[in-house]
Amino acid sequence: MDQEHPSRIPHLLYANEQGEICDLPELTMAGRSGREFVAPKLESLIPLPEGSELFVLDDRFPVGIDPTCGEFVHLEQDPSRTGRPVRAVAAFMAPAHTAIHLAAFEKKIAQAPPLPLFAYAAVGWLEDRFWVCGFRSDADRRQEPGRFSSSRISKATNRRLKEFPENRLIQHLGKCSLTYGCPAAVNYFMDSWEAPLPTSPVCNAACIGCISLQPSGCCPATQDRIKFIPSPEEIAGLAIPHLERVEHGVVSFGQGCEGEPLLQSETIERAIRLIRSRTNRGTINLNSNSSLPREVARLAEAGLDSLRVSLNSAQSEYHRRYYRPKGFDLNSVKESIRTMKGFARFVSLNYFILPGFTDDPGEFAALRKLLAKTGPDFIQLRNLNLDPDWYLDEIGFSASGPPMGIAAWLGTLKGEFPSLRFGYFNPPLR
Repeated sequence: MDQEHPSRIPHLLYANEQGEICDLPELTMAGRSGREFVAPKLESLIPLPEGSELFVLDDRFPVGIDPTCGEFVHLEQDPSRTGRPVRAVAAFMAPAHTAIHLAAFEKKIAQAPPLPLFAYAAVGWLEDRFWVCGFRSDADRRQEPGRFSSSRISKATNRRLKEFPENRLIQHLGKCSLTYGCPAAVNYFMDSWEAPLPTSPVCNAACIGCISLQPSGCCPATQDRIKFIPSPEEIAGLAIPHLERVEHGVVSFGQGCEGEPLLQSETIERAIRLIRSRTNRGTINLNSNSSLPREVARLAEAGLDSLRVSLNSAQSEYHRRYYRPKGFDLNSVKESIRTMKGFARFVSLNYFILPGFTDDPGEFAALRKLLAKTGPDFIQLRNLNLDPDWYLDEIGFSASGPPMGIAAWLGTLKGEFPSLRFGYFNPPLR
């Protein structure tokens, strides 16, 4: 975390009635750890990364700190226009960055609708720039903003769509690239880094934070789920050229625009065998809830190189309440990890980071036990893209003690598991 820090704690940010973002020098910014407000430390603050976004949070008051006494202050009215409402402001950090503190806000009413499916980091203003509570967790630049111009992306995407009009998977990813600006889809069309291989229109879980399928009346999904199962030939037709063209290339089943890929293990097995019959280059990865150990074994035997295990919690009850699984539990997930490691293959945990929950002492103890018993190779420090209040309510979270702090949590893990690696993206293995 050897990055530039501010000279003092930045000012509180708020949004006025017109949605304009303002700073209030009389109050310093606060953060949140779980449900508790906290005072950020200078070493936890970095300049807002390029490509990040600022969000105005409807129905939420901003919370700052009175520097004269250190007390937390709820800002309920615009200081420059008495009686006019204000809203809290949060940062959605660019990929490869992990939050240390959540944005400090309080709901105006208990039944305020859930926030959209993004992560909400604490952000402030000082010295003509925004500062955010977080750190860069991966040096990989595969989703760096500005790496390709929009005109180049559009030209490359449309050219390939015309070249492969019959490949439904490529056509699907064309929408992901041109409509959603999906970084993974963009990387495929630009022949760079990691290419997505969405395969499954169905799932065996009903996650609270699913980004491709949400019940009517809830917060909207951020993208459409794939509606067909591509053939092994369609998958290989995308994957083989990518792995052959891209140095240290990765192709990944299990994307945000699909359900659970293990439910299509027969198709994926045939696709992997077809890919490996043509090229030994690159890494074939599977992002998964890891619910079906037998199917993991089947794919490992076919040539799957790495498995990324989606995990919100190392505690069974919190895992169940988040995933709302159909026919599996956390023990199934642990068995999938052990199965993959039994084939001497690479395993990552896509471990969702939520300050105040992730670094809760009880959660940390459970994670240590899981790591010791299953032996994964890597932890991806991904921010949980979910309204923190909604999440904590839905899983029925009860703190087991004061949180460790994300920096201390990470440092302790590195000390206790020296061979364990940390990052943000699926690492290339070849």
